[in-house]
Amino acid sequence: MSVVRASALGVSDTFAEVLKNNKRAFIPFICAGDPNLDATKKALKILDDAGADIIELGVPYSDPLADGPVIQASATRALSAGATMNKVIDLVREVSPTIKAPIVMFTYYNPIYQRGVEKFCADIAAAGAKGLLVPDIPLEETYEMSEIAAKHGLDLVLLSTPTTPVERAKKIAQATKGFVYLVSVTGVTGVQTNVATRVEQLVEELRSVTDKPIAVGFGVSKAEQAKQIVNWGADGVIVGSALVRALGEAATPEEGLAALKAKAEELRGGAQP
Repeated sequence: MSVVRASALGVSDTFAEVLKNNKRAFIPFICAGDPNLDATKKALKILDDAGADIIELGVPYSDPLADGPVIQASATRALSAGATMNKVIDLVREVSPTIKAPIVMFTYYNPIYQRGVEKFCADIAAAGAKGLLVPDIPLEETYEMSEIAAKHGLDLVLLSTPTTPVERAKKIAQATKGFVYLVSVTGVTGVQTNVATRVEQLVEELRSVTDKPIAVGFGVSKAEQAKQIVNWGADGVIVGSALVRALGEAATPEEGLAALKAKAEELRGGAQP
């Protein structure tokens, strides 16, 4: 008989709990449906067991403008394998009661618009998602969505980038729920050899305008990089491409799940003070 581990905690409360225990949040990202939906179910449990504090689950999309080649390829494989928004929501409904980490769904605006913001938020909340990340809507258009999301118990997480002016970053930090997602590089996601040293300055700038948690993502692929980001003052580390590559580019789903487990455990170890 499986143990029910569902956390009643949302994204904000989970982050608060992590920081209260003098830890830093490890936030892995995978794309739902790559290499198939069954593997995604297993992957979510592996990430939870590996110590993920929050899990970002990407909904595969045909035109993922913020994603680099690794995640684009992942989305293409997932769509080819038959992944759809409805199937991803069903997957969240099945898996969320069995894991502790709250799930934040990552999707572009078009699929939300097609469904209707109210219905989309109601559907993913009913399935057990605790948060939402939509990279292609500007700050000015997030306020209404954030209200609707909050009504359904969802935190709408907003992104700040290296090119975001400080005044605008302050507004983003005021409007975001759960945490501020600080993009570490100018451009798309992907595995980087070195994490840009400007991240330290960006964290400091954000810290001067908000007391909300700051999680850094884009380009983190090694434990040393995660450790560096934590040492620079970040409250959490977000890892996508390195995990997506481990899972989706393996010869078999079983090998991919094993590689995902090893990489997640390595990064989790690095993402601590």
